[in-house]
Amino acid sequence: MTEALMAVAPGQQLRAGLDRILLADRGALIVVGDGPAVLAICSGGFLVDAEYSPQRLSELAKMDGALILAADGSRIARANVHLVPDPSIPTGETGTRHRTAERVARSIDVPVISVSEDFSTIAVYRGNERHQLRPIADVIDRANQALATLERYKHRLDGAASQLLAREIGEDVSTREVAGVLQRAEMVRRIAEEVESYLVELGDDGRMLQLQLEELMGGVDDERRMLLRDYLRPARAPYLDEALDRLAGMATSELSDVGRVARELGLGDEGFDVDSRVVPRGYRVLARLLASPSVLERVLEHFGSVEEALRSSDEELASAAGLPLGDVARGRRGRAPGSLGEGGSVPARHG
Repeated sequence: MTEALMAVAPGQQLRAGLDRILLADRGALIVVGDGPAVLAICSGGFLVDAEYSPQRLSELAKMDGALILAADGSRIARANVHLVPDPSIPTGETGTRHRTAERVARSIDVPVISVSEDFSTIAVYRGNERHQLRPIADVIDRANQALATLERYKHRLDGAASQLLAREIGEDVSTREVAGVLQRAEMVRRIAEEVESYLVELGDDGRMLQLQLEELMGGVDDERRMLLRDYLRPARAPYLDEALDRLAGMATSELSDVGRVARELGLGDEGFDVDSRVVPRGYRVLARLLASPSVLERVLEHFGSVEEALRSSDEELASAAGLPLGDVARGRRGRAPGSLGEGGSVPARHG
C-alpha cells in the first residue's frame, strides 16, 4: 500500500491524471499492472499500448470500462476493459466500480484505483487494504499536528535521557529508569511512523515536513540501540533485535506501564526487581566519544570489549578509531571523574 500511495502522491504523473479525471467530474477504474493474472480477468476493450500521459488517461476515462496500466505506470496498456474478478471474493463496498476494485485487489497483487464521480474521491486498493485519498490541505494539517506532538514527546525523551546520564554519574540507576527512557523512545518512534504515513500521501508537497521529521528523529534509533546494548542481558545482536521487536509489538496500554516494559524486555538478570540498581556497560559513552557507529564497531573489533577500549590510552584509541588524537583527548577530558576509562564503571555525559 505504501508503494501504491507513493505512485499517486502529488507530483507524480499518475496523480496528475487522476486529478484531471476529478476536475472533469468523471469516474474511473484503473489497474496498475498488466501481467497474465490481470489479463486473465479482462474481457473486451481494446489494446492501446501507448506512452502514459495525464491527458491520455483522462481522455480514455471518458469510456465506461477499466483502464489497464503497465506495472511501472509508464504505458497505458488497455482501455474500456470489462473486469471479471471472482464474484465469491467478499467485499464491503456497495458501488459497482468499488466492488470490482476491491475484488481485483484482493485476488491479484496489484494496486487498483477507483475514482468516484459522485463523491469526487479517489480510493486506492491493495490486497485487503483500502485507503481513500484526502484533500492535501487536510493531510498537511494532520501532519503538522502529529509533528507538534512528536516534538513534545521528543523533548520529554531528551529530558529523560539527560536525567539518566546524570544518575549514571552518581552510580544510582534503576531498571525502572532505563525502561522509562526506552518507553519514551518507542512512543517517539510510533508518532514518527504516523508522520511518515502522511508524508507518503503528500509526496512532493511534504518535503519541508520531511526535513522537520528528519531533524527531530536524528540519533533516536542509535540512542535506543545503544541504551539496550548498555543494559540488556545478554547484549548480543540477536537479543537486541528481538528486544526491539518486542517493544514494537507492545500495545499502547502495555507501553504505558514502565514495569511491563522492563519485564517484557528482560532488562537485568532473571527474576530482577524493577527498582534494582544496574550498571551500564559503556557503549553510549564510547559512541559519544567516537561519534560514529561504524567507528565504534571498528574500535570494539580492535580491542575486543568496551572496557578494554576505555582503558586504552588516547593514542591507542585514536589509532584504532582512525580519529585525530586531539579529538579523543578532548572527549576524554570532558568526562566526569569516576566514569568509564578513568577507573570507574559508570559513563558520564561528554562535553
